Amino acid sequence: MTALRVFILAGEPSGDKLGGALMAGLKALQSDVTFEGVGGAMMQSEGLESRFDMSELSVMGLAEILPKYRHLKRRIAQTAAAVIKMQPDVLITIDSPDFSLRVAKLVKASSSIRTVHYVAPTVWAWRAGRAAKMAHHIDQVLALLPFEPPYMEAAGMRCDFVGHPVVAEPVATSEDATAFRAFRGMTDAPLLMVLPGSRRSEVARLGERFSEVVRDLKAKHPDLQIVVPAAAPVADAVLELTADWPDTTVLDPRHGDYDAAMAEKRAAFRAADVALAASGTVSIELAAADTPMVIAYDMSPLSRMIISRMLKIDTVTLVNLVSDTRVVPEFIGKACEPTAIAKGITDVLAAPDGQRAAMALTMELLGQGGQAPGLRAAQAVLDGIAQV
Repeated sequence: MTALRVFILAGEPSGDKLGGALMAGLKALQSDVTFEGVGGAMMQSEGLESRFDMSELSVMGLAEILPKYRHLKRRIAQTAAAVIKMQPDVLITIDSPDFSLRVAKLVKASSSIRTVHYVAPTVWAWRAGRAAKMAHHIDQVLALLPFEPPYMEAAGMRCDFVGHPVVAEPVATSEDATAFRAFRGMTDAPLLMVLPGSRRSEVARLGERFSEVVRDLKAKHPDLQIVVPAAAPVADAVLELTADWPDTTVLDPRHGDYDAAMAEKRAAFRAADVALAASGTVSIELAAADTPMVIAYDMSPLSRMIISRMLKIDTVTLVNLVSDTRVVPEFIGKACEPTAIAKGITDVLAAPDGQRAAMALTMELLGQGGQAPGLRAAQAVLDGIAQV
């Protein structure tokens, strides 16, 4: 078997995780593989010597880009030059499109190196023209969601559904959930999980409304217990937000052993009877834990106006989209109103089974129980190279 040369790059932690699993998959399928590129701890643990610190790219697409624009532009040019110099069998870019696709564009302009982009853009939701633009410099796309390939293929790219990474994550058992309640001194009364987001802007924007929801529910359900798993970057903001919430347990991941903190978070997900969550991939994590949910989200008035005009779908919740149902209640934009949200949670608590079939179908369609996504992604990359 001939040696495989791969240039791979990621620009944020989620991409680093995908990259690490993909590299492990390639090593399992290919006896002789060489990696160069940019990545974080997960990719480095698989043998990558990152050309520079991945954190330099974390500002891509954000307001912070302006003072660092020239530096980032140099990094794009340097990375593209390194790819062309290496002449790998394949360039794999992972998410972070502001960086990744610019590198791929420069590489394609000067070479015929095969390009693979991991994580399809959400053209099914908005800005459909992105697929056609990508097709000029991307040969193959690895998709996380089962309905994405036709959108990429219509633009002229090969697209392989390789499974969502959440299906490879460990899931707590019912015994873990029982132990969590006992350890935290909780009763058998209903447990509400509140997930106000992982960004400070989300916690700030949603916090007061979520507080009103908690007060409303506690008034109507005095025995209700609340658990709030806080993301590390917003833990202080969450602790401040929940300081006067009754019967509330905040899980702060910054203290103690990291693995133990993640295990407790998984147990909390499984223990909760219902969750109130900000919109995002957390709906898939909740589905994996078999936890019924209500989704609520809002943004600035200007963003709300712009995105509402561009949005092509009638739901933003991945469980609804993947299962092709609308069983998860949503309170988005102007509808993100505490009284309505509280009623939605009460309704789900009264009849949780309505969501369970859709959550199980979602996990099945995302690849649960099948081959690990990293290995599927690796096989898709190798198949693409072989067909050239």
